[in-house]
Amino acid sequence: MEGARAPSLVSLCMEAAKQDLLRGDDLLRDVYELPPYLFDELLMRSPPLVLHKLHTGMCGNFDRAWMALFKLRWPDAFELLHPADWQQAYWEKHLQNCLDEAAEKAMLPRFDGRISEILISDSTLNYIGYASTFDYSRLHHHFRQFGYYLRSLRLQNALCVKETCDLLRKSRLESLILRWIRLQEHVDALCDLLIWNSETLTSIEFIHCNLSSRSVDAICGSLYSKGRQCHGIQHFSVHGSSFLDSNRVTLPYSLSSFLSSGRSLCSLRFCDNRLDWNFARQVFSTLLNGSSDLSILDLSENNIRGWLSNFNGKFLGGPLPSLVDGKSLQSLRVLNLRGNNLQKEDMDNLRNALSHMPSLEMLDVSDNPIEDDGVRSLISFFIEASEERCPLIELNLENCDLSRTGVTELFSTISSMKRPLRSLSIGDNNLGSQVAASLLGFIGSQILVLSIGGIGLDSSGFQELQKVSSSDIKLTKIDISKNRGGIEAAKFLSRLIERAPELVTVDASHNFIPAESLTILSSSLKFAKAKLEHLDLRGNNWDSLPTGASELFNLKHNGKPVVLFSSSAAPNFPYDDDP
Repeated sequence: MEGARAPSLVSLCMEAAKQDLLRGDDLLRDVYELPPYLFDELLMRSPPLVLHKLHTGMCGNFDRAWMALFKLRWPDAFELLHPADWQQAYWEKHLQNCLDEAAEKAMLPRFDGRISEILISDSTLNYIGYASTFDYSRLHHHFRQFGYYLRSLRLQNALCVKETCDLLRKSRLESLILRWIRLQEHVDALCDLLIWNSETLTSIEFIHCNLSSRSVDAICGSLYSKGRQCHGIQHFSVHGSSFLDSNRVTLPYSLSSFLSSGRSLCSLRFCDNRLDWNFARQVFSTLLNGSSDLSILDLSENNIRGWLSNFNGKFLGGPLPSLVDGKSLQSLRVLNLRGNNLQKEDMDNLRNALSHMPSLEMLDVSDNPIEDDGVRSLISFFIEASEERCPLIELNLENCDLSRTGVTELFSTISSMKRPLRSLSIGDNNLGSQVAASLLGFIGSQILVLSIGGIGLDSSGFQELQKVSSSDIKLTKIDISKNRGGIEAAKFLSRLIERAPELVTVDASHNFIPAESLTILSSSLKFAKAKLEHLDLRGNNWDSLPTGASELFNLKHNGKPVVLFSSSAAPNFPYDDDP
């Protein structure tokens, strides 16, 4: 057997230089004097600790080397990132990994040591080129050396203590995510951290926290830079948390002040926090009188039925502020009210409130039993606003107890608007197969994204939809899942692919589509002009696949399969979309 190829002299010298640089700085001056081609090769061979040392002592473009190291260590995360500084991105993610390791150890019942002295695992140290010295073995070594690069941070309750906050003193945090913050000890440490970073912090998110009114007051009061009356927070989110005291009648003063004085505030989210109508009403009133350029308001998954009651010229006992004064929600683009037990009466009040949101582009009222009368209230707003070219382009009405009659009226109104919707979701409403006649004309309109999953089309509905005659359908994305369409669903999909040249994404899962239908789809995709990148056929439970369908499953987009499907390995029970 032929022996292994001996390393070149250059490789041996490079390895010796790396080891020397890990131990000290004696070789730095000589390394900087290397010819450019050798220096560049050393950069691409260097582990993070060596590259950091070379980068610190010399001006130049080291970005390609840092990007290669990031991709090698975190290939999945690499695909999602486009940072301006790969060195900063590398050390930030490294520090987050170190903190996550430390949190696992700190949460163990037997842990009674100092957080800063927690040992970092060998696997993590090997990634950065760790030499067998004491310098990088403990958590505090990493933050002392690389804490400056930390801009975004996820912090769990076990580490939200004064000792950890002391480790973060070098950081200039811009984004902070807190999880499971519940004790006063956590809140006190957090407030110190917020004060230290008040000049740079722009985003803060609380997940699964327990925040009393006192805690909220302290936190909001810590977000202001010294000597300033307004804060720089752009994104504020509380999700899945116990938020405020249950018997609280008014908003905590600091929270109210935070909302009204946040000129930089762009997005505000209070999601799944068991908040009631009174809280939502006060937040809305405060924002209506505030001075921010709020773009996103998300109050989803609470219980705010009645939050806008009597919103008709007066609000909370006083007159509405004039839009001329600029005290409004004129900049709001996204309003998410999903899953709030809203009724048809709430839609009447919402219609009045929408007149104070002239920039609204997306409205989500899914998972609320508003019924047809609730939709008619929205329709009346669309009719009034269409004369002023309403900017609304996305409307979500999933699971709203709508009937075929209400949806047909909605289709008619949307189609006649001067600026038609681009995205509509009416999935999980029991509309029945007869809605297909109205849907047929709507598909040929200007709509780009359409979700009609789980509306009860059945095979007869898909038969009707096959009559689509437009040769240039605008759709780019459609969801027809959970409709029990069988082979007729495949025939409709085949016809749609031929007539929608911009179609990119299709969800046809859980439709009882038989395996023999795949040859129909394969033929359509072969000759169609569609740019299909994603076709979901999962949940149709085929025992075997026809040979004619092989081309369908060989389709790739950017190296990934276009078609997702279930084979015989899938569960042997059909999808049940009955309530």
